[in-house]
Amino acid sequence: MGGQETREIGTNTFTETHMLTGDENIVDINLTIVWRVENAKDYVFNMQSPDQTVRVAAQSVLREIVGQSQMLPIISGDRGKVEDETKEELQKVLDEFGAGIKVVRIKLQKADPPKQVVDAFNEVQRAKADMERFKNEAEAYRNEILPKSRGEAAQRLQNAEAYKQAVVSKAKGEAERFLSVYDAYKNGKEVTTKRLYLETMENVLGNSDKVIIDSSAKGNNVIPYLPLDKLNKGAN
Repeated sequence: MGGQETREIGTNTFTETHMLTGDENIVDINLTIVWRVENAKDYVFNMQSPDQTVRVAAQSVLREIVGQSQMLPIISGDRGKVEDETKEELQKVLDEFGAGIKVVRIKLQKADPPKQVVDAFNEVQRAKADMERFKNEAEAYRNEILPKSRGEAAQRLQNAEAYKQAVVSKAKGEAERFLSVYDAYKNGKEVTTKRLYLETMENVLGNSDKVIIDSSAKGNNVIPYLPLDKLNKGAN
């Protein structure tokens, strides 16, 4: 028999129930394996029950790979990774046995949660979806409110800085004005004192009623008129 001439095709289909995933969930899997005889001599002399050997080896490999995988990709239809890894590892096992078999294709026909817990599983998935949605909404709110709060804080800091500068500038101006008056007073005390006196009297008497009497007038040139405040009203 030629080692590469025989092309007998075999198919194994089996269902594995209650298989534990890497995230500690349970799935029921229906698996189909398509294989062919690659080496007739090894196939005949090294294998007593080819179908049973392929089935047992596939079950062992599948359990190991599913045990390292997350449940959601397996049951959601994204099963290509599990199928490829199962095919590769199963081929390695069969080669170690010297089975003379070539694995053509691995297909996950079904991967579902057990019927007894499917409602609970769906509830968990809905809860996870809600959690993700709430998380996204919170993140969106955070992205909206933080820039606004930072902008308001920056604006308040700018206003406070502007107020500080205004107060400091006003205080410096008042101090400089006082110092200039003081310097002028030191340089000409008599003139400065007189000027301050005149300015003060101007402020005090500027809005007051006034009656001016010539102190040099004597005798009958001065007409006594009391009360004096009536004089100004009579003139009006």
